[in-house]
Amino acid sequence: MDWYRTVFELIDMRSFSNLWFWISVAVLWSSTSHWVLGVPYDSIQRAKRHGGTHLDDLETLARINVNRLLYIADTAGLWLVGLTAAFVSGLIVLGFVYRMEFAQALACLLVPMCLVGALTIRTARRIAAGENTGQALFRRLSRHRMTTQGIGMVAIFITSMWGMWQNLHIGVINH
Repeated sequence: MDWYRTVFELIDMRSFSNLWFWISVAVLWSSTSHWVLGVPYDSIQRAKRHGGTHLDDLETLARINVNRLLYIADTAGLWLVGLTAAFVSGLIVLGFVYRMEFAQALACLLVPMCLVGALTIRTARRIAAGENTGQALFRRLSRHRMTTQGIGMVAIFITSMWGMWQNLHIGVINH
């Protein structure tokens, strides 16, 4: 069973000392802050600079994504919130009560993403209520992106501090 041990040495289940975990943290937050309500940030910048058809494309793309998000929230939102709350609660209990490091790592990723999800629905409702054209749309999407980046910075800081504490506390010898 040498290959079995080799595979599990390559795929270490200790999350906070694993390079792949930190790569996934970086990818998660960079893509979350780039795709503002499903609209790529470079499209927002291009529409702000050039206007015209770029602005029309942005407004159309924002309208499509806002309508899609609000349809999902209105039809299945209660179920999604309930299932997500149950799953995240289970992760928190497994991670921080039963000291399962993998569950701690997933909780460090998913708890802030739940905040971003709620913020996204709130922003989509505001855009649907009338902030869906021109400067009002730019302002709303930019504010959403800045708030998402703020949540991301705090989440990365807390995750890195918790991960360093775990690595120092557990150490290589105790593993």
